[in-house]
Amino acid sequence: MNKFQNVNFRSFEDFFDYLPENEAVIVEQLRDLIIASIPEVKEKLSFNVPFFSKHRTICFVWPGSVPWGGIREGVQLGFTQGHLLSDEDGYLNAGNRKYVRIRTFNDLSDIDHSLVRSLLFEATLIDEEYRKAAKVRRPKRS
Repeated sequence: MNKFQNVNFRSFEDFFDYLPENEAVIVEQLRDLIIASIPEVKEKLSFNVPFFSKHRTICFVWPGSVPWGGIREGVQLGFTQGHLLSDEDGYLNAGNRKYVRIRTFNDLSDIDHSLVRSLLFEATLIDEEYRKAAKVRRPKRS
């Protein structure tokens, strides 16, 4: 437990047991979409919510019932490098954030699967570009 949250999940099972059913179904749908869309994605609990990464963090799913997230209801899908996504339709919200972009879902029907899949694909490409750039900058060891 940390000073910002009064919960501390030891596993994904604990996390899901804590969520109200309306949030749990949205979280499960988003997790399934992320896992299906990003090959070899790694998932871990950070700040008591699921974060997804390959080379660095790509996105997260933050339910409103988990304290300290800044939302009170619904479930947020956040892209950690969202400022780099094209998002021409303005589907994602920047709020007062510099890098992260989010979308809040209050119901399963709010999720535009093809658009979210497209954003996940683009975010994965950005992650791959980061890895390639990092390899170029890294000096070779003798």
